[in-house]
Amino acid sequence: MKILNKVCIVTGSSMGIGEAIATLYAENGAHVVVNSRKLERAQEVANRLVERGLSAIAVEADTSVKADVERLVETAVDKWGKLDVMVNNAGISMVRPSVELSEEDWRRAIDVNLTGVFFCSQAAAKHMIPQKSGSIIQIGSILGRVGLPLRAAYCSSKHGLIGLNKALATEWAEHKIRANVIDPGYIATVMDVHDQQSGGYGDEDILRRTPLGRYGTPEEIANLALFLASDDSSYITGTQIDVDGGWVAYGGW
Repeated sequence: MKILNKVCIVTGSSMGIGEAIATLYAENGAHVVVNSRKLERAQEVANRLVERGLSAIAVEADTSVKADVERLVETAVDKWGKLDVMVNNAGISMVRPSVELSEEDWRRAIDVNLTGVFFCSQAAAKHMIPQKSGSIIQIGSILGRVGLPLRAAYCSSKHGLIGLNKALATEWAEHKIRANVIDPGYIATVMDVHDQQSGGYGDEDILRRTPLGRYGTPEEIANLALFLASDDSSYITGTQIDVDGGWVAYGGW
């Protein structure tokens, strides 16, 4: 019960990494807000947790819309009286040739993956600052550390996320708010299956290129998110941690 009675919002938690984080948080005693742009998807996850005797509610919100974000945070605070952990997991992939990348697709990637993270962090901090505590966890990507063809919008949003996090972490440290980025590598999720279809790669490419020789799992990301939400990481802020099986470290073919 590493985060017993902590109130945690996990955006984009109806599937994949977000669902794994929300589930592990609830299993460790947290009150969890499950979020999706579609209420029924978030409600399915929340219902499964509640049926197990765990504490969870579902809230529909588009994190790229500031009013939605403010309602998301206020719902958690109204329900449980505080906010301890904000996990900014909601995001979209974007695989397009750069010369064909539309303004709409560019703006959508930046709005969801970067602007939405700022909106969520800002809304969370307004409650965390008075209580002098809080952990904000950004789910980034190894493509915030390296570049890859066909990912101009996505790479830009994830590189920007690291810079944003450093600014927020150093600005809010005096209020005892910590902010960190988790950079997953290739994780076995529905998003990766979709990216394979448009990105020109397959499982064999990932297994060959990753030093550990396998995909990561959502649960492995959730384990780190639990550590960063808990007091075990009380002196860690303003940094990014790769969970990638050695992908970024490896410079070979």
